Amino acid sequence: MKLIASFSIDHTKIIPGIFTSREDKVSGSTITTYDVRVTRPNREPAINAAAMHSLEHIIATYLRNDPDWKDEVIYWGPMGCLTGFYLILKGDRAPQEISGLLTSAFRSVADAEQVPGAEEKNCGNYLMHDLPMAKWYAARFADYLEANKDNEEIYTYPKTERLVTEDGMNFYDS
Repeated sequence: MKLIASFSIDHTKIIPGIFTSREDKVSGSTITTYDVRVTRPNREPAINAAAMHSLEHIIATYLRNDPDWKDEVIYWGPMGCLTGFYLILKGDRAPQEISGLLTSAFRSVADAEQVPGAEEKNCGNYLMHDLPMAKWYAARFADYLEANKDNEEIYTYPKTERLVTEDGMNFYDS
């Protein structure tokens, strides 16, 4: 089976940031998936599942209510590895163009007094939330984005060099 593009990113070199993961054409429009990496994969602990779940609820609510962006948001959700989120937007903006939106979204977590939709009738695992830790991770990431907003490295994926033979076989580092 062919390795998908997101697995060709060298996860030993990726740092927290906002990266364009993929762009797709759908009915003549561009849909862009962003990798919003909050922690450094395999170098920092992953975000605990309960805090990740709370961040998902709070930031999804923020994004889908932001008057300037709500019509552009298609999806906000956690990565399975618990090191960040995927944001899918209409259009093809560079990561730098959405940095302010994401900084504001993560800053909004500080104002949350409760996790929206964290009730049995609204959530598939309503008991698995951790608002205090969500606030800690959100503040840490928002501070990081602000401190590094002019650092191109937080917007550009590191690339892994792959040896490809003439007949198209891929060889990967072991």
